[in-house]
Amino acid sequence: MATGLLAGKRGIVFGVANNKSLAWACAQACAAEGASLVFNFLGAAQEKRLNELITEIPDAGAKACDLSKDDELEDFFKWVRTKWDNIDFVIHSVAYTDKECLKEPFVNTTRQQFLSTMDVSAFTLVAAAKHAAPLMRNGGSIISMSYYGAEKVVPNYNVMGVAKAALEACSRYLADDLGPSGIRVNSISAGPIRTLSSSAIPGMRNMLDYSQKFSPLRRNITGEDVARSALFLLSDLGSGVTGEVLHVDCGYHVMGMFREEAAPQA
Repeated sequence: MATGLLAGKRGIVFGVANNKSLAWACAQACAAEGASLVFNFLGAAQEKRLNELITEIPDAGAKACDLSKDDELEDFFKWVRTKWDNIDFVIHSVAYTDKECLKEPFVNTTRQQFLSTMDVSAFTLVAAAKHAAPLMRNGGSIISMSYYGAEKVVPNYNVMGVAKAALEACSRYLADDLGPSGIRVNSISAGPIRTLSSSAIPGMRNMLDYSQKFSPLRRNITGEDVARSALFLLSDLGSGVTGEVLHVDCGYHVMGMFREEAAPQA
């Protein structure tokens, strides 16, 4: 049941690819709690999908913006300022790497692949925060989406794990920079879940199977799990939390060794 946690709040959601996106689950939860939202999109196909989705969110708007291009990011925030004189939160769910990087050994990553992955998956958080901060006149909250591959080696995650580690570090440094302005910056480390992005990772089925089998809660996460945690960090409920990486993975990250399955009883 909605309680109006974000009533009167205004937020930007970066990275909705389709209705399976974690960013979309978060957007739905924010809208249900009273937030007004705007979105970005990349290309005509994504624009069409997004415009169909946001019909369910009152007064939602969307504009093309590739966060890795400074001119487009600047134009996007100019557009935001024509709609609102202040914002309260930003959801950053943006990541990209070449598919080959998820198939080849990490050591084969090229310089260009490394730089482009870091730019889109980590630096865009910094770039977006720089533009958003002046609009957060009453303080605010910025969250990004990470994964356990930032902390431990996950087969096939490769350079994306390195980029997620950088993303989490960026979040901490931004928390320190922006804290005096009352702006909190946190990351959500979500467990494996089927999205458009995750479908490109070889062995995704094994990741889901392991998570369900060995996590303390013995299940995989849902988009709703992530969305509820996002609400906590974006709302006043998380007023004292910044620079944090909140694991929403059914506890998988706490396991140091997987237990053997009990032998069946005779």
